[in-house]
Amino acid sequence: MSDEAAVLAAADACVAAFGRHDRDAYFACFAPDATFVFHTTPGVLASRDAWMAEWDRLVADDGFRVVACTSSDRRVQLFGDTAVFSHRVATTAEFGGETVDSDERETIVFHRGADGAWLAVHEHLSPTPEG
Repeated sequence: MSDEAAVLAAADACVAAFGRHDRDAYFACFAPDATFVFHTTPGVLASRDAWMAEWDRLVADDGFRVVACTSSDRRVQLFGDTAVFSHRVATTAEFGGETVDSDERETIVFHRGADGAWLAVHEHLSPTPEG
């Protein structure tokens, strides 16, 4: 499998796990020291554990549940053992039983470990501009 195909497979696994609200499978896509920048949180989430704690808080306090997630306009840039995956992501989620649809742009930076597996080390999510 080419490096590009391997990164796309890693990204597909991450998006699919998120889309079915599979917390464990989703977070398994990230290195423990991964960082996260979301327009929906006030600061940087400085580790996978920090994002997991925020996920759990959203579930407990806001009734958060992902219903669906799809990826389009995908691009992979390879830089040795690092890859930048960018795409447009459409998500349907529930908050307290109310359905919310979002259209966002996302960048996920992957790094290939010594075992050859691509793990996400950074995720950045921003709203898609109107127009």
